[in-house]
Amino acid sequence: MQCFNLYLPRREFIRSAALTAAFLTSPGAFAEALTQTPKQTEGPFYPDHLPLDTDNDLIIVNNSLTPAAGEITYLTGRILDASGAPVRGALVEIWQCDSKGVYLHSRSSGKLAESARDVNFQSFGRFLTGSKGEYLFRTIKPCPYTGRTPHIHFKVKAKGKELLTTQCYIKGFAGNEKDGIWRGIKDEKARDSVTIDFAPMPEAKAGELTAKFDIVLGFTPEA
Repeated sequence: MQCFNLYLPRREFIRSAALTAAFLTSPGAFAEALTQTPKQTEGPFYPDHLPLDTDNDLIIVNNSLTPAAGEITYLTGRILDASGAPVRGALVEIWQCDSKGVYLHSRSSGKLAESARDVNFQSFGRFLTGSKGEYLFRTIKPCPYTGRTPHIHFKVKAKGKELLTTQCYIKGFAGNEKDGIWRGIKDEKARDSVTIDFAPMPEAKAGELTAKFDIVLGFTPEA
């Protein structure tokens, strides 16, 4: 499925990102015991050449008028320490394949020409968390490709140090059970913590989705 347009103008979206993230994320994680987010492999396709545009809107590259193909998703969440306190000023990076299953990486397309990649998809983005540890990305619902169930890669950094690399998955997707990396998370609660809902956004006019993925570190980062 391809989703084009209706979305906030790019500059307006970027300016309002922190406010929107704070609205879409709530402090409900404290109501129950926190589950540490499991570490996952970085994989072979962390971009080997970063795009010039690395903001949190992966649907539009720079000031292009053509959006990426895919189901537009507002992906939100918080970065929390081991005690559940928000981690402010953490750099959250995400990267994922486009709707054709191709990453922003010189080896991802294999025998396919570079033109096979959706050049309108940014493929990689960054967001610096606010005072509540919140982040927000506008991206596409992850797509499967040969050998992998749909997923989005995450890397969390602070003060130049990598704190955690992980992935999130689509709750209820049949291919999860066949994915060796997803199945490799042996603890059921840990596996559930990275398997999230991609649900229709209320009153959305263009079929946008929302997804929430809180990341819990197994330690408290140095101040």
